[in-house]
Amino acid sequence: MFCVCISNLSFPPALLCFLLSALGITAGAHRLWSHKSYRASTPLRIFLALANSMAFQNDIYEWARDHRVHHKYSETDADPHNAVRGFFFAHIGWLLVRKHPDVIEKGQKLELTDLKADKIVMFQRRYYKLSVVLLCFLVPMLVPWYFWGESLWVGYFIPGLMRYALVLNATWLVNSAAHMWGNRPYDKNINPSENRFVAFSAIGEGFHNFHHTFPFDYATSEFGMKLNITTAFIDLMCYLGLAQERKRVSREVIVSRAQRTGDGSHKTG
Repeated sequence: MFCVCISNLSFPPALLCFLLSALGITAGAHRLWSHKSYRASTPLRIFLALANSMAFQNDIYEWARDHRVHHKYSETDADPHNAVRGFFFAHIGWLLVRKHPDVIEKGQKLELTDLKADKIVMFQRRYYKLSVVLLCFLVPMLVPWYFWGESLWVGYFIPGLMRYALVLNATWLVNSAAHMWGNRPYDKNINPSENRFVAFSAIGEGFHNFHHTFPFDYATSEFGMKLNITTAFIDLMCYLGLAQERKRVSREVIVSRAQRTGDGSHKTG
């Protein structure tokens, strides 16, 4: 009876919270604020900042700063989650130890004026702890309890903690599995790979060889919305007039790069 209760009442809010918090990372901290691969209106930026707080993976400013360091110094000691140090370190170990001095040094030299000038980013940073308590834990717990009588216990553990753990690990797989396993159709000389399992679990972030080869592309993949909920979301926001100026690499450049540096697995047809 308890299992039925969980599956019928807790799964929909858990899934919704998973998608919202994942979008706060993928469409927000990653594609919008780290790479500036598209422009978002103020209402969308506020929504993504709130969703990012629900994800509880450091505030947008810190997340984007570390991600820019990761791209610029990938697979070196200045990379916060250097995959050369092994799966465990890239997945979670980097969060259990102090940052390598190179990460701090290189991070301090980055150009971050765009983030510092962003009032939404800095507001979220200022009130981050409070927003995490409210959005990552209290809202997922209290909404099912208030609206359809779910127990607080189940609300806390299923849409709250379980969903939070799943989003964390989906994100970490991009740093670990997608830097180790998969093909490299665009650049065989780098570790990031195309990993469909990661693409599915991280709602579109597993086409990692493409992303590290063309980091400015808003879709992080040449396949559009295929296994890429985040790209579909951004496209929908553009259709609704809430986003614009999506950056995209041309097909000709993709094919040329694949032929020049790829591992031969790229399909041109």
